[in-house]
Amino acid sequence: MSNMIQSFKIAVKGLKLNFLRTFLTTLGVVIGIAAIVIVMSAGKSLENLIVDQVQSFGTDIIETEIKVPITKKGESKGSSDLSGSASIATGVMITTLKLKDMEDINKLPNVIDSYAGILGQEQVNYKNEIRKAFLFGVSPSYIDIDKSEVDYGRFFTNNENKSLKKVAVLGSKMKEKLFQDRNPIGKNIKIRGQNFKVIGVMKKRGAMMFMDFDDYIYIPVKTAQKRVLGINHVVYMVHKLKDVKKSKETAEEIKAILRRNHNISDPAKDDFRVTTMEEMMSILGTITQVITILLLMIVLVSSVVGGVGVMNTMLVVISERTKEIGLRKSVGAKNKDILNQFLAEAIIISFLGALGGVILGILITYFIFFLANHIFLINWKFFISLNSIFLSIIFSFLMGIFFGVYPAKKASALNPIDALRRE
Repeated sequence: MSNMIQSFKIAVKGLKLNFLRTFLTTLGVVIGIAAIVIVMSAGKSLENLIVDQVQSFGTDIIETEIKVPITKKGESKGSSDLSGSASIATGVMITTLKLKDMEDINKLPNVIDSYAGILGQEQVNYKNEIRKAFLFGVSPSYIDIDKSEVDYGRFFTNNENKSLKKVAVLGSKMKEKLFQDRNPIGKNIKIRGQNFKVIGVMKKRGAMMFMDFDDYIYIPVKTAQKRVLGINHVVYMVHKLKDVKKSKETAEEIKAILRRNHNISDPAKDDFRVTTMEEMMSILGTITQVITILLLMIVLVSSVVGGVGVMNTMLVVISERTKEIGLRKSVGAKNKDILNQFLAEAIIISFLGALGGVILGILITYFIFFLANHIFLINWKFFISLNSIFLSIIFSFLMGIFFGVYPAKKASALNPIDALRRE
């Protein structure tokens, strides 16, 4: 034990001899370890953010969306199991999901109500203000099921939806873009050259799941279909449940209705996807975990590069201190003593790098939290993974041993006479 303590004392003195080189080598380890802490902490914060955003839609709902059906074994028509906006983005449009499907689903005993939705992008203008806007065609029941709220004015009614009334409710951002500080209620905006009367403005909600509801213009779904987009289908539906415990059973009942309505006998050829909130959160959790693991693997590679830097530095140190090694051996130092000394130097560099990396990682993680919450107004939670700290310390310790053994063995194997003769 005393020999090990002595080895560490000598190692510390050796590292102090060239402080700048020691600092730069340690810095490489610091960056790698900090990246591990940041990635693992950010991964957990991202998972929490996504779960919170999904739950903000309500935990008592089931979502039904369009999906590209499989035409052959293991293959999808035009793409691989695409759904919703993903299929639209690739140019594949599924037009089989209809409002009639929603009416049939609403008859299920565990379904309180549903709303259907479809998105479109059109030019919108008010006087001299011209904007490209996302139109969100939804059923009037949207305001009762979703967590969105009307700030002032009102939402459209069932009668206005059935009679294809040209009325609109503005998201808070869209209201600012078109009307600034003016009151828009009762004013007409033009969508595709048609006058739409503004009847309400939504409360500010913020971007959720990559959708900025504040930048939308809400119009009745039937008006969107017939008067604006010229279609007869919807992209997705949301169903509010009486009993969440029966969500899986209700999801199967919804699938049965849609297969009957769409004349589908083989479940593999479903042109829709029905997802419970439990399934959705599980899927999103898996995705964030996979992303975190992939990023962590990349970060570990960069950390290994830092370890190689440690080994390279130790080889240079040994080359410079060959005479010292020869002198120590000539006065009785054993191979084990020399090995322990230089191995201790590598471990000290790695440990200091881990300590600095953890501190830097925490500081950067807090900086990300501050930017997200105060600059970008995202509800990003500050989270430090204890696993990341534990992993960082263990990894740096193992890295110090792994990349320090070869230089240390090389130093301990030097012949004392040859070492003393070397310039």
